[in-house]
Amino acid sequence: MQDRGVIRTREWQLAAHPHGEPTPEDFRLVELERPDPEEGQVVVRMLAMSVDPYMRGRMRPGPSYAPPWEVGQTMKGGAVGRVVASRSDAAPEGALVLADAAWRDIAVLDADHVTVLPDLGVPPSYHLGVLGMPGLTAYAGLFRVAAFREGDAVFVSGAAGAVGSLVGQFARLRGASRVVGSAGSPEKVRWLVEELGFDAAFDYHDGRVADLLASAAPDGVDVFFDNVGGEHLEAAIGAMRLHGRAAICGSISQYNAIEPPPGPRNLSLLVARRLTLRGFLVGDHADLRPEFAEAVTGWLSSGDLVVRETVREGLEDAVPAFLDLLRGGNTGKMVVRLAQDQG
Repeated sequence: MQDRGVIRTREWQLAAHPHGEPTPEDFRLVELERPDPEEGQVVVRMLAMSVDPYMRGRMRPGPSYAPPWEVGQTMKGGAVGRVVASRSDAAPEGALVLADAAWRDIAVLDADHVTVLPDLGVPPSYHLGVLGMPGLTAYAGLFRVAAFREGDAVFVSGAAGAVGSLVGQFARLRGASRVVGSAGSPEKVRWLVEELGFDAAFDYHDGRVADLLASAAPDGVDVFFDNVGGEHLEAAIGAMRLHGRAAICGSISQYNAIEPPPGPRNLSLLVARRLTLRGFLVGDHADLRPEFAEAVTGWLSSGDLVVRETVREGLEDAVPAFLDLLRGGNTGKMVVRLAQDQG
């Protein structure tokens, strides 16, 4: 890992801003030398890193809710690792930490830029998924943004992904009258119904989403949690009951679009049915983390929550994992395992 005074790292950098769907040529893996940690810094060996749909937006130049990645910049994202050297009492050697430091195998970081994680007896990668950003996104979007109430009927698009699979389960555990999900393959549909307890699910390739949703939820829905956008959003608006609420989390169907896609054609229903469509960012709901952590750790301990990960091995596989994620190649949370935990 290091010679005296030098720490060698491997890091993925953005090689070009993608035009449409990203390709492997838009990324490059480089070896760099980093200086030994200074006072207040730590060296972290990454155990697992996250790839997430929002990262596609960071590769697009122009104003957004977060600064875009520049060409030549080491890409960032959630990662969990062990502190292997420390010059800070706040993050001692051996501590398990969460950091916005991927895509790399080793990082020298300011100690105040990492979060020391509790020992919950779960795989470290859970802090990137069910106990991490996707889990909090599902919790905040469903319970605060969409104002879920017991007895609501819920529709989740992208329901087999890291966020959607948790939204459906959270709704079921809190007393939803019906939980419906869409996914991209028959295998995912079966997983949603047979293992996660969704009341119904459909493969959106099988027909018009509006028709498939009408069959799965013939009495309509009260809450829509959207990870996909496009045709799914239009179909959900058409299916929503009076005073329905939608939490707009993402629009993965449009992330690679070169031209702006057309919007839903039935927005007049927002007035007639007094609907609420609200976009949100998980960072605006950090105050919910203690409540979220208590609820989710309880569900994990009781065995009421099903967690599934799609795991890729090695830093070299980070880009293929990310590209597969954008094509729907994951079930549950996509993570890249970088090292075995020796802690």
